[in-house]
Amino acid sequence: MKLKGMTWDHPRGYEPVIAASKAYAEDRGIDLSWDKRSLQAFADAPITGLAETHDFIVLDHPHVGQIAETGALLPLPAPKDASASLGGSAESYLWNGQCWAYAVDAACQMAAFRPHLGVSLPTHWEDFLKSDAAQFRTITPLLPVDAFDMFMTLIAGRGGEVMPISHDEFVSEANSLYAFGILRALYKLGPADQTEMNPIKVLEILSTTDEFACSPCLFGYVNYARRGFRDHQIAYFDLPLCEGYSLPRAILGGAGIGVSAKTQHPEEAIAFAQWITSGPVQSGVYLDNNGQPANRRTWLAQAENPNLSGFFKGAFHTIDNAWTRPRDIWFLGFVDDVCEIMSDFFRKDIPAENFLAQINALYRHNLHKA
Repeated sequence: MKLKGMTWDHPRGYEPVIAASKAYAEDRGIDLSWDKRSLQAFADAPITGLAETHDFIVLDHPHVGQIAETGALLPLPAPKDASASLGGSAESYLWNGQCWAYAVDAACQMAAFRPHLGVSLPTHWEDFLKSDAAQFRTITPLLPVDAFDMFMTLIAGRGGEVMPISHDEFVSEANSLYAFGILRALYKLGPADQTEMNPIKVLEILSTTDEFACSPCLFGYVNYARRGFRDHQIAYFDLPLCEGYSLPRAILGGAGIGVSAKTQHPEEAIAFAQWITSGPVQSGVYLDNNGQPANRRTWLAQAENPNLSGFFKGAFHTIDNAWTRPRDIWFLGFVDDVCEIMSDFFRKDIPAENFLAQINALYRHNLHKA
């Protein structure tokens, strides 16, 4: 029997699933192969086409509203061990009372730094508004999708996790102006081409040069905390807090594994999805091959591993309190539209009030179109 999956094009995305598949094939006699798509396609390409040609799809949880609407994937049995979920990882794939994927990879926006450069770390977002903010030597991924995710993370950190707040407004004016102020400050503290950088690009710069010491908000990658992965090891720490609030509320990332509704072998495909997300596999072959497990017990155990504690321990509090983005069917189109204009906020120095009006107009357009 042969089964085929689609994952995303980064060592963290394909190396662990390929290694796990080889182990599964040796044990079960099932041949599993994998294709990979770009990180951008992972974020926004529709699942429907992929489900026509693949048995498995590694996907981003904001797609679940679209998946439920189209029936592209099979509803899955409930996860066998709900207590193994890290933060909201497992729950993020539940929609309308059904499970559309199992969490296989866990991530959120967290803060990264170079431990051996001896730079002090920010504890509050307001630190970037002070006259000595240059001391942090920051670089921030402000590619449109990452900048908009950070915008939502900042708002959630001020108690604004419920988005949208009404049929007319996506977020409140007070929280938006706060978030735009922090974003603009970070843009001015770093290089102008931050608007073209995603987290991988920033982590590459941090781990191969000494020019910058800290990135206060990016999706974390365990690879960069491993000795020998790049010239310099990266460590992570909890997101800065908004003054007056006690929890970092980062946007949840990660990936789930779903099963195509068109697969000719649904029982076998579901069995593999359950196996690769099980505790022993997540803590074993998956972790050992550049994987970033979604199993909470794996994270807790690896916090004591001196080779990986810089990732698993450093920002555990942040990911355990991460926030789940909207997953309604209108959301992906809305994000695409915002991303078309997001760089203008920085490059054209658009007043925050005007830019908020544009975002709310795009929200209303997509909501009414859905």
